[in-house]
Amino acid sequence: MQELQAFIDGLLWWHWIVFGLLLVVAEIVVPLFVVIWFGLGSIIVGAIMFLFATTFMTNLGIWIVISLLLLSLWFGYFKKEKIDKSGQPEFRLDTRGVVTEEIRHGYKGKVHFDMPVLGSSDWHATSDHDIEVGEKVKIVEVNGQLIKVKKIK
Repeated sequence: MQELQAFIDGLLWWHWIVFGLLLVVAEIVVPLFVVIWFGLGSIIVGAIMFLFATTFMTNLGIWIVISLLLLSLWFGYFKKEKIDKSGQPEFRLDTRGVVTEEIRHGYKGKVHFDMPVLGSSDWHATSDHDIEVGEKVKIVEVNGQLIKVKKIK
């Protein structure tokens, strides 16, 4: 126990920065874009420790809070979820088209899109409401080979 206490008491500000740099470099080996935030948190703790006299427990708490804050900012703000839910980048869920074959609730109809959707301009589509031929619609969901649309008002 005394060895651990001696190790903790011997930690200097630059140890945090070196640890942070090692974590940032580790991100190259493990490209999950997660480890980097803990590395940046460690570098920030090293800078805080350089400027202010803080205890190990305070440094550890600051490191955890900053790292989790940076991680949550990455996943919550910078890495926004894409609008399409199908995994295909060629379209957006709000892509607009025109009904070419009447769509009845519970049955398939057809829709023509000006811009190809997943490689085709004409798709079988369903809707929660009846939609007549010639009405404009937009994609709200993609389920495999079937597109769900909604009437545009």
